[in-house]
Amino acid sequence: MYWLEFTTVALVHLLAVASPGPDFAVAVRESVTRGRRAGSWTALGIGCGIFLHVGYSLLGIGLIVSQSIVLFNLFKWLAAGYLLYLGWRALRARPMTLDLQADAQAPTQHSAWRAFAVGFVTNGLNPKATLFFLSLFTVVISPHTPLPIQAGYGLYLACATTLWFLLVAWLFSRGRVRAGFARMGHWFDRLTGAVLIGLGARLALSEIA
Repeated sequence: MYWLEFTTVALVHLLAVASPGPDFAVAVRESVTRGRRAGSWTALGIGCGIFLHVGYSLLGIGLIVSQSIVLFNLFKWLAAGYLLYLGWRALRARPMTLDLQADAQAPTQHSAWRAFAVGFVTNGLNPKATLFFLSLFTVVISPHTPLPIQAGYGLYLACATTLWFLLVAWLFSRGRVRAGFARMGHWFDRLTGAVLIGLGARLALSEIA
C-alpha cells in the first residue's frame, strides 16, 4: 500500500544525498586527508545525524498539521521554494577543485570518535538538511501515513545515507576516482538540479489544501 510513497521517498533522497553539499564535502575531506578508516567513521556519523532530523520531523509535522492548516500550506510553499533554490544552485555547479598540496600537509592521525563526531555534527547542524527533511515529511510523505511506517522510512534514510557515504569514503581514498570526479562531477550536479527544479515547480503549482 505504501510502496509508491516509499519509492518516491527513496528517489528524492537519492537525488539529494548524491548531490554534493556539506556532508559530501566533509566525507571527501576526511577520506582524502586521513584515509578510508576516518572517512568510514565520518560516514557513520552522517548517517546517525539523519535520526536527529527524522525525530523532529515526525514530532513537528504532526503538531503543525493538527494545529493549523494555514501553517501547513505555508510550509508547502517554503518547501517548494527550497527545492527550486537547490535546483538553481546545482545548475550553476562548477568543476570542484581539490587542494592536493594542502591535503598532503594535513595531519594523518584522527580518532574514530572524532571522525564520527565530525560527520554527526556536520549533518545535524546543517540547515539545508533540516529543510529537506521537513519538506520530505510534509510534501512527499502523507500526514495520514502511520507513524511506524514513517519511522521505517526514517530508518531506511539513515541506512541509505550511511551506505552512500561509506561508498564515498571508499572511492575518494583512491586518487584516480577523486581526480575524475573533480573534472566531471558538476555535470551530474546540474542534472540533479534540473530534476529538483521540476519537483519544486510541480509542488508550487499544485493545489494547496
